[in-house]
Amino acid sequence: MAADLLPGAGLLGDERFFQRAGPFGLAEILAVSGGAIAQESALAGRLLTGVAPLQTAGPDQVSVLHNPKYIPALEQTQAGLVIVGRIQGHRVPATSAALLVADPHEAWAKVAALFHPPAPPEAGVHPSAVIDPQAVIDPTAEIGPCAVIAARAEIGASCRIGPGAVIGPGVVMGPGCRVGANASISHALLGARVYVYPGARVGQEGFGFAITEAGFLSVPQLGRVILHDDVEIGANVTVDRGASHDTVIGAGTRIDNLVQIGHNVQIGRSCVLVAQSGISGSTVLEDFVQIGAQAGLTGHLRIGAKARIGAQAGVMSDVDAGAAVVGSPAMPIKEFFRNVAVLRRLARKGGADKSGG
Repeated sequence: MAADLLPGAGLLGDERFFQRAGPFGLAEILAVSGGAIAQESALAGRLLTGVAPLQTAGPDQVSVLHNPKYIPALEQTQAGLVIVGRIQGHRVPATSAALLVADPHEAWAKVAALFHPPAPPEAGVHPSAVIDPQAVIDPTAEIGPCAVIAARAEIGASCRIGPGAVIGPGVVMGPGCRVGANASISHALLGARVYVYPGARVGQEGFGFAITEAGFLSVPQLGRVILHDDVEIGANVTVDRGASHDTVIGAGTRIDNLVQIGHNVQIGRSCVLVAQSGISGSTVLEDFVQIGAQAGLTGHLRIGAKARIGAQAGVMSDVDAGAAVVGSPAMPIKEFFRNVAVLRRLARKGGADKSGG
């Protein structure tokens, strides 16, 4: 498509898709981000209208340096204000003001949210939605087109239920929850500000069956899914309900797209599970665990607090708190790379022996 058919193509936060607030003065930006200002005179009292990358930001925009890889772009930037770590402040060009902070990524998140806050729900029920008479919906909630709210479901204040989403019988949602288009939730209790992205499936039966001489015998899955405050469930994630215990996801945990959570899994606070990873039934993740992309964990394990599981790791035994493991079968990261080094030396030696023989 020709560039002239894409108005605003070079802008961050295209107004066709993202709500915009502002402009804001320096005092308002300081209030949300903290830090200290250097080279304030470069702003010359201008209001700031938005955020943009270092390479494209203009004099009325805020940018950020959160990776030293982009120092050359920083030195050439035209941004009016640049968020940087305190040790990088001297690299900001004289034409830009510098916001010196302890954590540039955190400050950027706060400033970007100031200019682009989430759109508030539009209270009301779309005429095409199907609402059971026994459902309880707060008057401030938004129920989108073709959504289904089943009997005894409770939808809290300022919740947003997207088009085609299905909320099953008895589901309880706290205030400020968002459910994306075509997601489904059953057998679940949600805290406040839980975000279930489009296409996710929460609360369906887990993969549980007995093996008999006559074949497989399904085991009733009698647990629930408990999602604590500020949990995010990515697009097309599946979270099975418990079989004999609840499946529980702790406050603040973030689950990327295309992740599988088995029945009875217990996940602690502020864990991170990256795309295509899978957690088998009854495994326990303590607080602040990080699981890399495509990692797989077998069932009935305990992963200690702040442990890190590398991408594509195959975890078949417990992992100690604070440990970092990679590989399949997973092993401590130092041991893994020692093994890699040994194999490389053997391969080189074998190649040398053949060429000499």
